[in-house]
Amino acid sequence: MEKMLRVKILKTGETVEYPQGITLESVAKEYENLYASKIVAAKVNNDIRELFKTLERDAQIDFIDLTDEDGVRIYQRGLMFITYIAAREIFPSKTLKVKHSLGKGLYCEFEGWIPTEKDLKKLKGKMKELVEKDIPFVKEELYKFDALELFKKNGLDDKIELLKYRTKSTINIYWCGKYFNYYYGHMVPSTSYVDLFDLVKVDKGFVLVHPDITTPNGLPKYVPQPKMAKAYDDRERWAQIVDMETVGDLNKIIAANRSRELIMMCELLHEKEISKIADAITQRGNVKLVLISGPSSSGKTTFSKRLALQLRVNGWEPIPISLDDYFVERDKTPIGPDGKPDFESIKALDLELFNHDLNAIFEGKAVELPKFNFKKGKREYTGKVLKPSNKTILIVEGIHGLNPTLTSKVDDALKYKIYVSALTQMNLDGDNRIPTTDVRIIRRMVRDYNFRGHDALKTLEMWPAVRMGEEKNIFPFQEEADIMFNSSLPYELAVLKNFVTRLLLQVDNSTPYYSQARRLIRFLDYFLPIMDLDVIPSTSLIREFIGGSYFHY
Repeated sequence: MEKMLRVKILKTGETVEYPQGITLESVAKEYENLYASKIVAAKVNNDIRELFKTLERDAQIDFIDLTDEDGVRIYQRGLMFITYIAAREIFPSKTLKVKHSLGKGLYCEFEGWIPTEKDLKKLKGKMKELVEKDIPFVKEELYKFDALELFKKNGLDDKIELLKYRTKSTINIYWCGKYFNYYYGHMVPSTSYVDLFDLVKVDKGFVLVHPDITTPNGLPKYVPQPKMAKAYDDRERWAQIVDMETVGDLNKIIAANRSRELIMMCELLHEKEISKIADAITQRGNVKLVLISGPSSSGKTTFSKRLALQLRVNGWEPIPISLDDYFVERDKTPIGPDGKPDFESIKALDLELFNHDLNAIFEGKAVELPKFNFKKGKREYTGKVLKPSNKTILIVEGIHGLNPTLTSKVDDALKYKIYVSALTQMNLDGDNRIPTTDVRIIRRMVRDYNFRGHDALKTLEMWPAVRMGEEKNIFPFQEEADIMFNSSLPYELAVLKNFVTRLLLQVDNSTPYYSQARRLIRFLDYFLPIMDLDVIPSTSLIREFIGGSYFHY
């Protein structure tokens, strides 16, 4: 007699029965009309499972669509595999490399070869063929030794370097027809699931455009980002100089006991870049206002403090101005779509007063600066007066720093705008990139625990709202910057691993954020740890998160 399982569907709250061995894909089809976009995976007892997996015991299930970042990652992974197969079919002598995110997509290049528009049209056509054939993705679990032998046989040296230090005894690979590859994370069931994509010719390669959390049912418009692309290119060139383009390369350096040298080189690079920015500001001659913006945990605060020191070296008197002190009074705060006060809206700031005070300072007038009393929800004046000199330069750091509306009444000639973000140029291997969001959430978990009394679960719970705020208030304005500063430190995940793993292990499967915690634990398992914390300078950006900083926050 067929065994029946009791399954609670979290979306509806109902408990239903299904035969043991039914695929999650079959169950998903019954509920797809309740989700905003295509279902690509499932959470079974809060752990992510691929849709080709079967149910073997009673469980609770929620499904993952493209309004969820996990869903976008899974979709993206399937699309990357299809791109890899199509490239092997059309251009068998060329090696495709996934580089980094760019403009709502993934920037890819062929090693030593620049494709034309005609080449990309052929590639896209082959990808569409694969989608129409609905070829299943098949997962195979291999012992680590056997997997490494398979990679060696096929010349996949980057995967050997990535996986040889990993502690897990088995490795999962995916097959699609006659092709196989290794991908970090879960996969869609078949090629037909990734039917929305485009290829846009950019520079030496192309951007693979796909749906994301802001456009889950369509393709976001590709908007060129030349400044962002240059920031990635600059750091990639440096990575090539030190021969460290993948995590495997980093692990080789750590295993060879060269991590102290690496840390010093990375820190000197940051110092050199910050010094250059201070020199560029000085050379302009007429800059009176430095505006700094970037997403959460990008290191904006430490960067602004280090830039201030470099400006002092150049003879300036940098003075920080806090946007928090220009909040409108609590009863005038705009209300968001959820019915709650929206403190991240630019309308939560008294822009009229802010611009008035800035212009008065630039005219050489003494200005009494406000102080916002967060307990009372009111602006106060405490007698703090700013008396500018001809060497005064104001530094404003915040999420709206690059939004033209913030300083709409200030002469643009007086402004210098800087975008700060952790633009990770190092990837796991040639096919698996490291998302910048993963670096930032790991940074934030460590900082939240060390300085804000939050556990990892609290950070994970807040993160979706943080990300949506970034999409709305920060990312649309990043190309407004005069320059971009890449705050990533190639060694940092090997350091942060020591701090964050124990925090992630405390997130259990009673919460829907369990799958995210497990994913990050598995991700960090690729990195050998760096224990040489004593060599990290007290002015390092990473000190903002792990502690021991010279600066006060």
